[in-house]
Amino acid sequence: MPDRGGGPSGPRMRVGRPSRRVRTLLMTLGVLAVLAMAFVMFAGFWTDWLWYRSVSYSSVFTTTLWTKIGLFFVFGLLMATAVGVNIWLAHRLRPPLSAMSMEQQSLDRYRMGVAPYKKWILLGLTSLVGLIAGASAAGQWRTWLMWVNGVPFNQKDPQFHLDVSFYAFDLPWYRFLLGFGFAAAILSLIAAALTHYLYGGLRVTSPGARATAAATGHLSVLLGIFVTLKAVAYWLDRYGLAVKSSDFKATGNWTGLRYVDANAYLPAKTILFCIAVICALLFFATLWRRTWQLPVIGFGLMVLSAILIGGLYPAIVQKFQVQPNEQAKEAPYVEKNLKATRDAYGINGTEVTDYPGTADTQDKTKLRDDADTAASIRLLDPNIVSPTFQQLQQVRNYYAFPSNLDVDRYSKDGKDQDTVIGLRELNLQGIPKNNWINDHFRYTHGFGVVAAKGTSADAEGRPEFTEYDLPSKGDLGDYQQRVYYGEKTSQYSIVGGPQKEIDYSDDSGEKTTSYRGKSGVSLSSPINRAAYAVAFSEPQILYSGAIGDGSRILYNRTPKERVEAVAPWLTIDGDAYPAVVGNKIEWIVDAYTTTNGYPYASRTTLGDTTADSLTAANNQRAVVAQQNQVNYIRNSVKATVDAYTGKVTLYEWDTKDPVLKTWKKAFPGTVKAKGDIPQALMDHLRYPQDLFKVQRELLTRYHVKDAETFLSGSEVWQVPDDPTNKSGNAVPPYYLSMKMPGEQSQAFSLTTTLTPNGRDNLSAFMSVNAEAGTSEYGRISILKLPTGRAVDGPTRVQSQFNSEPSIAESIRLLRGGDSEVEYGNLLTVPLDGGLLYVEPVYVRGGDLKYPLLRKVLVTYGGATAFEDTLEAALDKVFGADGSTTEPPDKDETKPPPTSNDPTVQEALDDAQTAFEGGQEALKKGDWEAYGKAQKDLEDALQRAEDAQAKVDKGAGSGGGGGDGDKKPEASGSPSSSPSAAAD
Repeated sequence: MPDRGGGPSGPRMRVGRPSRRVRTLLMTLGVLAVLAMAFVMFAGFWTDWLWYRSVSYSSVFTTTLWTKIGLFFVFGLLMATAVGVNIWLAHRLRPPLSAMSMEQQSLDRYRMGVAPYKKWILLGLTSLVGLIAGASAAGQWRTWLMWVNGVPFNQKDPQFHLDVSFYAFDLPWYRFLLGFGFAAAILSLIAAALTHYLYGGLRVTSPGARATAAATGHLSVLLGIFVTLKAVAYWLDRYGLAVKSSDFKATGNWTGLRYVDANAYLPAKTILFCIAVICALLFFATLWRRTWQLPVIGFGLMVLSAILIGGLYPAIVQKFQVQPNEQAKEAPYVEKNLKATRDAYGINGTEVTDYPGTADTQDKTKLRDDADTAASIRLLDPNIVSPTFQQLQQVRNYYAFPSNLDVDRYSKDGKDQDTVIGLRELNLQGIPKNNWINDHFRYTHGFGVVAAKGTSADAEGRPEFTEYDLPSKGDLGDYQQRVYYGEKTSQYSIVGGPQKEIDYSDDSGEKTTSYRGKSGVSLSSPINRAAYAVAFSEPQILYSGAIGDGSRILYNRTPKERVEAVAPWLTIDGDAYPAVVGNKIEWIVDAYTTTNGYPYASRTTLGDTTADSLTAANNQRAVVAQQNQVNYIRNSVKATVDAYTGKVTLYEWDTKDPVLKTWKKAFPGTVKAKGDIPQALMDHLRYPQDLFKVQRELLTRYHVKDAETFLSGSEVWQVPDDPTNKSGNAVPPYYLSMKMPGEQSQAFSLTTTLTPNGRDNLSAFMSVNAEAGTSEYGRISILKLPTGRAVDGPTRVQSQFNSEPSIAESIRLLRGGDSEVEYGNLLTVPLDGGLLYVEPVYVRGGDLKYPLLRKVLVTYGGATAFEDTLEAALDKVFGADGSTTEPPDKDETKPPPTSNDPTVQEALDDAQTAFEGGQEALKKGDWEAYGKAQKDLEDALQRAEDAQAKVDKGAGSGGGGGDGDKKPEASGSPSSSPSAAAD
């Protein structure tokens, strides 16, 4: 017989079935592959559960997990049911006979091909859309928990008079439900239309009616549901105007209703809501009328209305009513925005005081005395001296300090002093040999605190350490010094088992230890070991003999990482800092509650607002934000992480915050009461930097309280760039113990300066009381400088430092050879109506790879000093050393004349030689030779001064331009000799 298959005639090879052995092997491999994938999924789940249980926050894991699972299944099933029912209904409503046409004949082949697999296709499609919808809904677990646990703010918005909780907790959930409804309606409509088309209910080219009555009714109902949802959207959009962001040329970013919103968009949304409801009813009416005519007309009317009423009409109102008289029209709405924004960011209590910017008194003796009490000037810059700590206190290469140290307060002899502090953390790059055992078993922790006075340095420019050596000793007493959890500890360690750990080294050799804390997860179970071997992609965990009884695995070890994990609803401040609290080291982490739904409060982007020159250089200091765009923030939680045990404790800080109350309802028992904070910890709590940076950014515009000034933009300020470097990033705020005008004593404060928009003179000085536990904590004060007179800001002050001839020459000589000059934090202190600027100057000399404090720059009222010590610089600025402190006239641009007397020149040459010898000794780290060179330098300068005095005396009053009443510029300061030599 001929071959009906169309292929070549002749014998055909029969392909045999695989043998039973091959089939068994393939089945076994398939089962093993499925089991392997299942175990990988199980390992991730199991290790997460074990970790949360180990930190005693298993309720966070279970609450989050069950919420996600519940949302996944509920909304996944709803979506699958909606799509599946509409496909089934469209199939059931198919016509019994299809029209005889080419279109239907082509579709017959698809219908015949689909027929045997209809149930499987239906199940597959509904499962797919259900999985996608369920996964999307699971990501809304925060929105659900806030809606179901929301508590009232007891504040109403000024437009609709609804509690703020409606916008913060309810509206986001309603919008999610609306979005889900739209997705379900659209997918159901598409699925139903395709099914009707496949089975002849809809026709494109066939003769006769384009749709059967059943298809018409079915699709009309779905379109009616869609339009009904659109009506709901129009109604919710009315409330959404209160939290809508827009660009407003008068103020930039704007949130809330403006005149055009209240008088055009709001009525337009109401009208469109009514039109949409009518249109939806017309679609539903097709169940009886079986015609598309009226629904199509209604839908067209709704679209046309949306264009004319929702778009064109507001544009006309804006053009012809608002723009001709913008300030009068917008003023009432600006007042609402001002109040809401100040409330939402906690800046409504900010005190703005006029400040002259120039000294109220000319009594220089009084000014000098006041300078000593105005502030504890911090000369040790924590962002520069980390290499110095590293060089002098690292002790072993496998220890390291963070690149940015921290500022705290410690009491000695009953008096608080600002202290720069850092932990000697583990540095894996410094261990003698990297291998799995060394990296994860032997070198597991850092050791000890290193601290130094913030206000002084020793004679060589090194920090004056108050806690030092290994093991650490000093003023901080006895405490657990081992650091298993820290900012640089990012790898896992396995401790407590048969493998001993390197503890520290001293003159007698290495000491070993074994972890005795209860932290981490036990690896005694084979299942746990297998799970972690998979989770960490490290098979040695499964079979290594270094793991045995008592072995525990430590991971998630950075403080911010641990706090974020146990409280995933918090935003974490970028700067976690250590403190010795009682007999242990605690990491202190500030955490925030935020929302994006505070009506009328303008939004800010946390990532941009909190960025400055420090975060640009060290990404570890960046804020960890749950949502980047916010318009409400509170420092509601103070968290601690024990550096030895890793224990995480959350303390309530803002007892009035409704957002925190909501999360406490969602996760009961996770946050301790504020009253549980021990006093030893309270002494080290401080006002957080990231919150302060957000507030200062808002206060550049929202320091004004009247709408007219706000709209004019005449009082807009800006955060200046950091003048101590050329990064172009914002200057960071600085911690400093100081007293504001009118205060009787110093308070630990966080300070910053503000400048006019686009200019470098000073607009304001801003500070906040950072001393936790005091009644004044959190009080923000702004000293507003006069607008009619230019007061130098940080950039101008830095420029003056750099352009002063004698200072510039000294800086040039300090940079001689391989030395580098680094400018420390430029601190600003209000003093008797004026502003005192102080900046430490550090030098890295040659082979000396760490900075030493060499000079202090001080300026006040135009007088500038560049001396070895703060005291000497203040004496010079205020004339306490007998020298003049008057600022030079603008015309005096030339340096003072110098004598050509050979005796003077010989002494200056000797001074230059001694200076160069000192620099060479500094490069080599030869402190004995450096000390001798400094002594020679002093002797040479004294000889030069004596010789110059004789010359001036001989010249008399009619001499050639000398000034016998003034000391030479170089006198009194060994390091000033290069300037004298140059002159």
